[in-house]
Amino acid sequence: MAATIPASHADLLRREKKAFAALALVSSKGLPHVTPMWFDFDGEHVIFNTARGRVKDRILSKHPTVALVVTDPANPYRYIQIQGPVVFESEEGDYAQIADLNLKYHGNRDYPKRPGEVRITYKVRPEHVTTMG
Repeated sequence: MAATIPASHADLLRREKKAFAALALVSSKGLPHVTPMWFDFDGEHVIFNTARGRVKDRILSKHPTVALVVTDPANPYRYIQIQGPVVFESEEGDYAQIADLNLKYHGNRDYPKRPGEVRITYKVRPEHVTTMG
């Protein structure tokens, strides 16, 4: 069941904020893996993008549950933590989605295409949400 994003911290997920998320995963060996990343939020899902074969992709193919924290760039003591399952994974529209994220964080859609790289988009349904600050 999807959790509600509290109005008090919803601004951290908006495109205008340009906050980074720290994505936490657990490897098949039980080791934590944390990655800072770009993300988007469509009002229902946290959306992020990576390349096929990278560590995030390899872990998510076996353990599709994540935790992530988004810290307010203006106040590091204010944050939202979201936990939930990956509910969508697709290579379709992959470049358009990473270009959208490049627009959010850099002001243009000119994300470099790397030869042979296959991008993949993930969507996470927030099931547990906590906030601070």
